[in-house]
Amino acid sequence: MSADPCSFSSITRCVTKHLNLHLHVDFDKHVIKGKVELTVEALEDRFSVLTLDTRDLTIVSVATNGQAALFSLGPKHSFKGSQLDITLPFDLSRGQHVIVEVTYETSPSAAALQWLSPEQTAGKKQPYLFSQCQAHHCRSMIPCQDTPSVKHSYYAQVSVPQELVAVMSAVRDGQAADPQDSSRVVYRFRQTVAMPSYLIAIVVGALESREIGPRSRVWSEKEFVDKAAFEFSETETMLKTAEDLAGPYVWGQYDILVLPPSFPYGGMENPCLTFATPTLLAGDKSLSNVIAHEISHSWTGNLVTNKNWEHFWLNEGHTVYLERMIGRCMHGEQFRQFKAIGGWKDLQDSVNTFGANNPLTNLVPRLEEVDPDEAFSSVPYEKGFALLYHLEELLGGPEVFMGFVKSYIQLFAYSSVTTDDWKNYLFTYFKDKVDVLNKVDWNGWMFTPGMPPVKPQYDTTLADACINLSQRWIQAKEQDLSNFKESDLKTLSSHQLIEFLSLLLHEDPLPLTHVLKMQQVYDFHSCLNAEIRFRWLRLCVRSRWEEVVPMALKMATEQGRMKFTRPLFKEVYGFEKYREEVVSVFKAHRTAMHPVTAGLVIKDLKVDVSL
Repeated sequence: MSADPCSFSSITRCVTKHLNLHLHVDFDKHVIKGKVELTVEALEDRFSVLTLDTRDLTIVSVATNGQAALFSLGPKHSFKGSQLDITLPFDLSRGQHVIVEVTYETSPSAAALQWLSPEQTAGKKQPYLFSQCQAHHCRSMIPCQDTPSVKHSYYAQVSVPQELVAVMSAVRDGQAADPQDSSRVVYRFRQTVAMPSYLIAIVVGALESREIGPRSRVWSEKEFVDKAAFEFSETETMLKTAEDLAGPYVWGQYDILVLPPSFPYGGMENPCLTFATPTLLAGDKSLSNVIAHEISHSWTGNLVTNKNWEHFWLNEGHTVYLERMIGRCMHGEQFRQFKAIGGWKDLQDSVNTFGANNPLTNLVPRLEEVDPDEAFSSVPYEKGFALLYHLEELLGGPEVFMGFVKSYIQLFAYSSVTTDDWKNYLFTYFKDKVDVLNKVDWNGWMFTPGMPPVKPQYDTTLADACINLSQRWIQAKEQDLSNFKESDLKTLSSHQLIEFLSLLLHEDPLPLTHVLKMQQVYDFHSCLNAEIRFRWLRLCVRSRWEEVVPMALKMATEQGRMKFTRPLFKEVYGFEKYREEVVSVFKAHRTAMHPVTAGLVIKDLKVDVSL
């Protein structure tokens, strides 16, 4: 088994088969008091020392098969945490199981957890807790083999105050009064499909749910729940489309949970319970590609998983490919082509941000001593997609290549894979086309930084209208501005408006007169679609429209999706006159931000943290 540069755990010597969790959620102290029983199988004879990953955990006691066991915590590594070495009071032989019981408490600053005060929620009355374990944060919530190379089932019992509801990335298994405390309720959860630790997820809050399909509910605070039920009403159609493409959905339930605004990602593919940002609630269903993406992860990522984070593109490249195939089934091939063009631009942005020679822009980067959070970008998503699309073109088109993807999913289901596993199977599946495959510049695609060696030729039909309109604005002289009309946008979809603004962000800043005119005729200020608003505000700041600066900072702080928050802060920081204000706004909001987001913004803005 290949080692995982991000984990201390002894994955070549033993493997976790099941976790049994007892979690007591304490909103006063911002901690979870936990007891986890890990069923561990030895992979070698005379196995006697088990190493688990932890980060900022207080270990109270350890027992193995009911007997007290000696344990020691190693020194703290900057992002890996501390290894927990447990000495078994007996030797195991290969194939034997042991139940290791660890009693522990999380830290109030646990990286996996965000504790929200009532005023940070929509309802303003009850506190809220959510977890985000990907990539390597589960160890701050549960001592475990925190690596995607190990998969296990889990059962959980979660004690929470009776006015709150708990949900997890598992199937609900009822609830009962807490026998220890009559003011609390214990919620129970069962996940029978083996999955990696990064997909364990918990949310506790004043949650309600609505049914949106035969196997789906949407969960959120009551303020969002009806809006969310409308926004995600196409979920079952997407699930069925994905099943037609990739094979049966094995997880039973597919629910969606809409989080409070500080959730740092667009979505997180937690099994049975996709997490989604409230920035998707635009009221026009245009942002459903995020849900198509998270649904696709039920196969690529959750069922077939990257063996470590160096192979993250196997999760994300295939998921983007599937997401766009769902889009193709629902909206046609031109729509898929249009999305691919947008993705190529996102890839260019990431390569520009990291630098074209930065090894983190490799499709398969080396992550020895690299924090996965800092390596996160659109590269694994979009360079991965571009490679798969390139192969699709070489090997006979979408139907032929989707046949391979489905076969790959069925072969490697329930396991973890490396790029070599994927590539070897590609050569086996297309054994009659090995000559074509041998012509691919594999080294250029996988182990070389910067843009890919080949740019696919995408169909620009839907992009042309965006290109034409953006060029009109770029070339317009002052006297031409009266030619722009509200009706310019009449035939453009939300997707095309996003692309129109993206194109302008790829050019030199527009003169301020142009941006003022654009607001006058198109009124982007009143647009609620977060993807459009985010690009519009950046465009205005770049053209030095001062009255938009507070609007940009407001968007950066009233939600916390990193895709929006980080570039908005950086954009205003680039406007020298407002540099100090940006830093003070960040400092004022820092405590309300997700710890991962705050940490990355500190790096972006070069903030002195000691203050």
